[in-house]
Amino acid sequence: MTASTRRRIVLAGAGTIAQSHVRAVKQLADRAELVAVAEVDPARLAAFADQHEIPGRYDDFEKMLETEQPDMAIVCTPPYLHSGQILKCLSSGVWVLCEKPICGSLAELDAIELAEGANGARCSSVFQWRFGERIEQFKSLISAQSMGRPLVVSCLMNWYRDQAYYGIAWRGAWATELGGPTVGAGIHFMDLILYLLGDWERVTAMTATLDRDIEIEDVSMAVVSLASGAMVNVVNSMLSPRQETELRFDFQRATVEVRCLYSYEDRDWTFTPLAGEDASGVADLWKPASAAADRHALQLSSFLDALDGRAEVLVSVPDIRPTYDLMTSLYKSAATGRVVERKSITGEDPFYRHFAGRL
Repeated sequence: MTASTRRRIVLAGAGTIAQSHVRAVKQLADRAELVAVAEVDPARLAAFADQHEIPGRYDDFEKMLETEQPDMAIVCTPPYLHSGQILKCLSSGVWVLCEKPICGSLAELDAIELAEGANGARCSSVFQWRFGERIEQFKSLISAQSMGRPLVVSCLMNWYRDQAYYGIAWRGAWATELGGPTVGAGIHFMDLILYLLGDWERVTAMTATLDRDIEIEDVSMAVVSLASGAMVNVVNSMLSPRQETELRFDFQRATVEVRCLYSYEDRDWTFTPLAGEDASGVADLWKPASAAADRHALQLSSFLDALDGRAEVLVSVPDIRPTYDLMTSLYKSAATGRVVERKSITGEDPFYRHFAGRL
């Protein structure tokens, strides 16, 4: 693709995560250019646009779409704005890559999928943990059952956010943040587990607001059974002074672990084969990954491939529905004290209209 045919990208939101997406676009400068940014805070807009030399500057998202006529938008605004901005992009024929959560309910997710079919524009959720050589290798080993069947998984997201973190107007409320650590962060790791190991079957969960003066939960815990029979222990916490993300996968013949915080490098992974003859040859399966790659850039590149007609959309709306179904079911289980089955939330169920059944 020549410079004259580079895809025109606009950015909604100029907060912290937007920096990662700008870096990704710059790494793919031969395929895409960032032509405009929309941000409601005038000082932040000016500073961000100046820093990255972005020519188009708007305080109104819809005005930016109308004026710039982009090929694609990257949405990094507060969660409660995501669904409406996605639908506006799709109705304008603009492809959209949106930060998680892309919406606040299964109903909104279904509406997004329906809108995609109207004119061919597509939406993808930012789930950058799915991308990179390490995950590709791991998924291949799982698919080949090289380590045996998956049996037990621990998904522990122990992060810390103090009360001041929730001082920003949209944080801490169901209507605007859409949920607590389950929605805002743990969704990444629950999604990765389903991406690697397949769909889930049932969940039982508890949520609580233990130490922050907020509406949403500051901790959730769940036990999930997968269709494969494997069992998953999930912790999503914003109350943990020693912060760490730990994912542990126990297979019949090996344990695979990653310990990091927000992002991993290859050295953060460990592979422990079962001792003894049952592990014959297993120890040689885990190969070092090559130089670290920017996973936001990898996802953007794959989305541009789809936009150019060279590949299918990865992390599509149908792809992520099991993750959103699980997240919603976690909240319903916590609220009702019951086990919730996969695909059981439909139609008039209040949890179909909002993750936590609140609105």
